[in-house]
Amino acid sequence: MPGSDLAARTYHEQYRGSPAEEYIKARGLGEAADQFGLGYVGSAIPGHERYRGYLAIPYLRPAGGEDGVATVRYRCIADECVRAPDGGLLVLQAEKEQHQGHGKYLTLPGDLPRLFNTQALIEPTPTMVVVEGELDAMTWALVGVPAVAAPGTGTWAAYWTGPLRGYRTVYLIAEDGPGLTFMDSIAADLPNSRVITMPGDLDSNATFLKSGRAALLERIGH
Repeated sequence: MPGSDLAARTYHEQYRGSPAEEYIKARGLGEAADQFGLGYVGSAIPGHERYRGYLAIPYLRPAGGEDGVATVRYRCIADECVRAPDGGLLVLQAEKEQHQGHGKYLTLPGDLPRLFNTQALIEPTPTMVVVEGELDAMTWALVGVPAVAAPGTGTWAAYWTGPLRGYRTVYLIAEDGPGLTFMDSIAADLPNSRVITMPGDLDSNATFLKSGRAALLERIGH
């Protein structure tokens, strides 16, 4: 999207010491912040006022360089949505965040769904993980497993399937009932895939926080 590089740079510069950094560190992803160019919308670019206070997640292109950011998605991290009454993060209490009256994510107007972390598709690896949600893809990357993410249940585009057919195994990670239906629909067109359900309806990041790296690797037999 036009201006995505500027937005990604601007908000990454505002990340250190921000509520976004605190949130990402609490989710065990502090080491991934620079790798994925995460940002915080403190002072918003004109036209981005609706994203103020949000975590900024750039969709980086594998080639990098100029126009190296395909788009930026914005994730709500407001205290009233992500914290329990005692002030603790809901995810650390194995509870779902409560984004009442608005979606968890905001996407630029007119922007179509994109596959997140396409850099993983050029890594020399026999396996690939597919998850729902950018933070889960970052979690798998942090434990050393290449992963891409759809930006939500039901967002899969048919042309994303082709690049996955060359892997020995593609692990489709389902975290709950709707996620299982979603991953089953992808598996129907991907004969080298295996649908993996997560324990306790937890997503990959929550599983990592609760049980560590070994728990994720165990789900895919590593």
